[in-house]
Amino acid sequence: MYFRITPGDVELVDPDDVRAFHVVAPADLTGDALADTVRSTGLGEVADGGGHVLVRVDAVRRLAAGRVGPDWEDDLAGMLGYARGKGWLSDDGGSVRAHVERG
Repeated sequence: MYFRITPGDVELVDPDDVRAFHVVAPADLTGDALADTVRSTGLGEVADGGGHVLVRVDAVRRLAAGRVGPDWEDDLAGMLGYARGKGWLSDDGGSVRAHVERG
């Protein structure tokens, strides 16, 4: 799954693929516009000068609701466990780090 960011909007793409967790934003989207969109849509917060987004796990679930199968929660839990092992999950487990790809 990945998150496609456009000014003022976020779209969850391919929610079943928990192994491809990242954010895609247009190359010409300013850092401020990225941060505003991420915050205003409830996706999370921008980190590392715009290189990553701390995606809220509840936002992932909200955006995937009704679009995934019954085993998806198990797949998500596995992905979050992997992220925790890499240091990509917040201490409280509420956010997971996603790399921002520009293009």
